[in-house]
Amino acid sequence: MAIRRVKIFSLFERFWHWSQMLLILLLMFTGFGLHGFHHLVGFKQAVTLHTFAAFALLLLWAFSVFWLFTTKTWRHFIPTINGMWKVLRFYSFGIFKGEHHPYRKAYWRKHNPLQALTYLMLKIVLFPLIWMSGLAYLFYFLWRDAPHATDWLTGVALIHTGSAYAILVFVLIHVYMLTTGHSFREHLMPMINGFDEVDLTPEEEAYLLKDEPEVIR
Repeated sequence: MAIRRVKIFSLFERFWHWSQMLLILLLMFTGFGLHGFHHLVGFKQAVTLHTFAAFALLLLWAFSVFWLFTTKTWRHFIPTINGMWKVLRFYSFGIFKGEHHPYRKAYWRKHNPLQALTYLMLKIVLFPLIWMSGLAYLFYFLWRDAPHATDWLTGVALIHTGSAYAILVFVLIHVYMLTTGHSFREHLMPMINGFDEVDLTPEEEAYLLKDEPEVIR
């Protein structure tokens, strides 16, 4: 195996990542405003900004799902138990003892087992929960005459708020992880220029050097 710097994050992935980050931050900012945690923007303006950011994020997610399946990049998000315990042990104990991360990125799998599981749960559980509850809340006027509509609305609001707090926890952990192991810059650069250190088989290295020399350093 050879360790080379390989472009594993495409331009679209990087655009998706940063756009999603900005939209989620805007949603959190306006969401906290709607709940009265701050008064930096008026209620009506917060609703407008929150709704705009939500629809922009839904559009981005739709494009990302299409991209994941057309490029077969969804395979990077399939979790595996192979190596899971080592990664869990590292984040529970080893990281505080200065141990090296047990997982090395591979050309065909850029996320470690824990990352893959976390991102998959985010995409198939938390994201659907928050946008379905958000749409149900936004279009309440369409079903407000249904039996027990107000009770259902309370449940929808709790699901939406709970999902939002869960995503906030993910964001905080995600940012915290940038401060561990490598330097902050080393963690951040792959999502800026797309290149990261990857373990390559001799066949993969030969293929990239011959057919895609622009993606390997």
